[in-house]
Amino acid sequence: MASNSILRLFRVLAGASQCDLRQQVQFLNAENEMLRAKFGGPIRVTARERSRLVRLGKPLGPAIRELITIVSPRTFARWIKGTKQPRGGKALRRGRPRTATEIRRIVLRIAKETGFGYTRILGELKKLGIRNVSRSTVVNILRENGLPTGPQRGEATWAEFLKRHAKTLWACDFLTTRVLTPKGLRHAFSLVFIHPSTRRAHVSTSTTNPDAERFTTTVQRFIESILAGMARPRILLRDRDGKFRTGAGRFDRALVQTGINTVQLPRRSPNLNAYVERLIQSIELECLDHFIVLGSAKPIGRLMR
Repeated sequence: MASNSILRLFRVLAGASQCDLRQQVQFLNAENEMLRAKFGGPIRVTARERSRLVRLGKPLGPAIRELITIVSPRTFARWIKGTKQPRGGKALRRGRPRTATEIRRIVLRIAKETGFGYTRILGELKKLGIRNVSRSTVVNILRENGLPTGPQRGEATWAEFLKRHAKTLWACDFLTTRVLTPKGLRHAFSLVFIHPSTRRAHVSTSTTNPDAERFTTTVQRFIESILAGMARPRILLRDRDGKFRTGAGRFDRALVQTGINTVQLPRRSPNLNAYVERLIQSIELECLDHFIVLGSAKPIGRLMR
């Protein structure tokens, strides 16, 4: 359909007089200006479109000044000069070369995961051995992607914290159930770990005596249960349950040895650990409340498999 319209236009131009051609050009210019006004801003053209305009407009010579409206005549003249090829067939590069894609990815990753400003990002790049990047380059990369150039100051929301550390953040809490033993009813404890981003969970074996040695074994088995494709845990949320302090904080120390930092939640704030709280409630309501557990020889964790 577009080719038919062009053919009709050529037929009109071929059979028109010089006066008619002038009027037709004026009409097309007016129509072009109206269409441009609808965009509300400059019109961006691709390299292919620019080459086409140069190819069609260059033979017109000085007359192009009266015809071209998409850009200024000076810009069009620069386009023509830019198409000239030096000897050897290689185009001349103008301005500074574009920053390598890999460096841009590193800058954006640091900014998104840490909230650092351009100064600290530049320092992190130097630590990685990348020293040929200037401050203005980092600022431009951040602005082009809609990220703040300065550090995020002030207290962030809890939702922002969870989103920032989604890949490496886990939460845990105790699952407590009453079991029937030869000595009567006793409380058995299991540790429930959950990855809020993927909802993957790990439930440890149960014990009626959560001592320091048990905590060390639980942490080791938790690390071993992480899938190969998942990021290694870096942050673990937990409440201030007194059982975590058994053995002079052996649980937290076992986590630190594996590279995991513990974040203790404020008192009486179950909503901050809602994911694991809801999982424990589901285990109790949908499973453990329907039968009597006889001892803790078999791990409660097998109920999740």
